[in-house]
Amino acid sequence: MDYSQFIQMPQELGLLVVFLLVFIYDVFMPQRSQRALPVFTTVLFAIYTALCFVPCCACSCLTSCGGSLFGGMIECNGTTWAMKNILNVGMLLVLLQAGKWSNSEYVSVRRGEFYELLLLTLFGMFLMISGRHFLIFVIGLETASLPIAALAAFEKNRYESREAAAKYVFTAIFSSAIFLLGISFVYGIAGTLYFDGIAKEVINNHSALLIVAIAFVISGVAFKLSLVPFHQWTADVYQGAPTAVTSYLSVISKGAAAYSFLIILVQVFGSAYAEVWEWMLYAIIILTITIGNLFAMRQRNLKRFLAYSSISQAGYIMLGVIAVNTLGMASMMYYVLVYVFSNLAAFGVIAAIERQTGKVTTDDYNGLFKTNPWLAFTMMLAMFSLGGIPPFAGFFSKFFIFVGACKQGSVAIYVLVFIALVNTIISLYYYLLVVKAMFIRQDECAVPAIKSSCGERTSMILCALGIILIGLASCIYMGLEELTSSVSVMFALV
Repeated sequence: MDYSQFIQMPQELGLLVVFLLVFIYDVFMPQRSQRALPVFTTVLFAIYTALCFVPCCACSCLTSCGGSLFGGMIECNGTTWAMKNILNVGMLLVLLQAGKWSNSEYVSVRRGEFYELLLLTLFGMFLMISGRHFLIFVIGLETASLPIAALAAFEKNRYESREAAAKYVFTAIFSSAIFLLGISFVYGIAGTLYFDGIAKEVINNHSALLIVAIAFVISGVAFKLSLVPFHQWTADVYQGAPTAVTSYLSVISKGAAAYSFLIILVQVFGSAYAEVWEWMLYAIIILTITIGNLFAMRQRNLKRFLAYSSISQAGYIMLGVIAVNTLGMASMMYYVLVYVFSNLAAFGVIAAIERQTGKVTTDDYNGLFKTNPWLAFTMMLAMFSLGGIPPFAGFFSKFFIFVGACKQGSVAIYVLVFIALVNTIISLYYYLLVVKAMFIRQDECAVPAIKSSCGERTSMILCALGIILIGLASCIYMGLEELTSSVSVMFALV
């Protein structure tokens, strides 16, 4: 093995360095310095994130960096680099929001474990994104999944937190078992676990066993994305887990799973697209968007509300996968980037209010604009962006994802996009209910004026700027489209 190939994985190596430095600080620094651990971790991760963007800005040949490593088990290219950077940005926003909570009296005794587990799950997601061998992918999947169960149970004296962890663990076990069973079938058909090796073997072998294998693989990854009917855990886990963990789970995990899903379906099973997995995804996308919207209307707890909203948003993200073209891939990555800022803006407001008042229902937000105008404004931007109202970034992300899907050109995809458009209009109803509560409804028991922490304010400012500016900065989408054009060969099998 040529160990010098590790040098071509700078993002993974940098993340490991951050993890080790945080671990050393947590173990060896004196007790009086432990309260500075959140600031130390956030600053360190911010430096790491900035350094990860340096090649994107300084090297015009980004698409040629890395390549196939370790005998084809790992692949580093422009799209993997960009996707990891998107996740890094989301992770940085989560760290900013979680600083005050991690220093609270109850959590402070385990604050080191919180940051170490977060970094560990992110490393697992990086392996999922870069893995081109199912063994590497499964290692990444489990590395990303198991620590989340511990994070969900972080407030272990709360019944809801323990319940969230138990439900996540059990559903993760069953989904992993189904996924591994599907991989075993694939190995029986192809005799290899390399993505390119499997693709060559299944070109002319669309047997019943392959259909079952693909269905099981889709089921396993759909759990991470909360696609219907694999979404049952989502609302309970989102509600029971600490808000900092919920915000991380809602965007970072979903973004990594979406990109990995596209790579597996296109690069491994692309030749079986029309006959095997196209109609499976059509049904899943329609059910996911529609059921997510219908259940979101009924929610009064804002964390459960955003849970069903995230289910619906996952359906829109999957439109980029079903497009099976470079435009769809670029649109999916752009959608995830916009979703990071929009969803974390909403969770930033929820976390700040919940930490000081314990209020998390829609009725608690009645008249919020009078007592906390900045929080109400940030939440309004988040709801408008998630709903796809112009001129905010969420409108452009939905527009590009629909265009990318329609470029496929089939009648079925036009019907699918039309259903998604109708659901977008439906989603405006429940997003605007939150805005109505904050700006129109009046309540004597409104949330009192609160002072958010410096990290929370910084995070919300960054999210607000992202929601307003990302849609207007056309260079971002054009840059992603240019990167995806370099991997257009993967769509050749479809």
